[in-house]
Amino acid sequence: MGRFLLRRVLQLVPTLFIIVSVSFFVIRLAPGSPFASERALPPEVLRDLEAKYGFDRPLLAQYGTYLANLLRFDLGMSTKYPQMSVSEIIGLGFPVTIQLAAVALVWALLIGVNAGIIGALRQNTAWDHGAMAVAMLGISLPTFVLGPLLILVFALSLYLFPPGLWGTWRHIVLPGITLGTVYAAYIARLTRGGMLEVVRSDFVRTARAKGLSELLITWRHMLKGGLLPVVTFLGPTTASMLVGSVVIEKIFATPGIGPYLVDAAFNRDYFLVMGIVLLFSVLLLTMNLLVDVAYGFLDPRIRYE
Repeated sequence: MGRFLLRRVLQLVPTLFIIVSVSFFVIRLAPGSPFASERALPPEVLRDLEAKYGFDRPLLAQYGTYLANLLRFDLGMSTKYPQMSVSEIIGLGFPVTIQLAAVALVWALLIGVNAGIIGALRQNTAWDHGAMAVAMLGISLPTFVLGPLLILVFALSLYLFPPGLWGTWRHIVLPGITLGTVYAAYIARLTRGGMLEVVRSDFVRTARAKGLSELLITWRHMLKGGLLPVVTFLGPTTASMLVGSVVIEKIFATPGIGPYLVDAAFNRDYFLVMGIVLLFSVLLLTMNLLVDVAYGFLDPRIRYE
């Protein structure tokens, strides 16, 4: 296990290098300038700004400087928010985004896994058809439609939760459910498919022959094998939730990292865009690594060499 983890961690370095390099040059290919606005700046002011951020140098020199600063964990200064560094902006918005994604993930697992188990154990019954019909509805309903519907019903009609902003636990319920529902639908279908593959396995029949209860068989024997597709899905899904929270944070006006990313893209804030892309990339690669490790605990046939 130790060698496997070391090898995988070392593989992250060239992967991140490629992501950073491609992102750096692709962003710079976009037309316009970070200092472009409706009111043209005087030439001397524009020269001073470009010199301050290093944009007056050749592109390869800028790239080399950015990599050198990155090795010192310096993500640079924002051009949209010149009084703040990229690290400070991420430090402000990311905790809110990670809380929102965590609630959405718990909701997705709670609803999706249980719906998938019910569908598999009650295959081709009304329970199965009902659970999968709800799952298809969750997949088909976009978050920008579900979010306003939840606000209309639970905030503006029933007054159970606030319609937006951030503060107490009540502010996170509606955006968390909105973000997690579509993933709950996918998890339900994956859980059902995985459970159906093991429900008639030899070890399940052996467990039944020993007189074990159905509940014990399901949770101790069937669920480990049935959750393998879900575990595979959770790696990119967790990172996708963080990226997908951009829309949710706009709908519910939560102070996460999403609004900063949108503003950075529109204002060509190169360093802030790069910082957020790098953050999401590290999270995606880390989650994929955790998924590989989790395989060994769920399936005893998997060995790390």
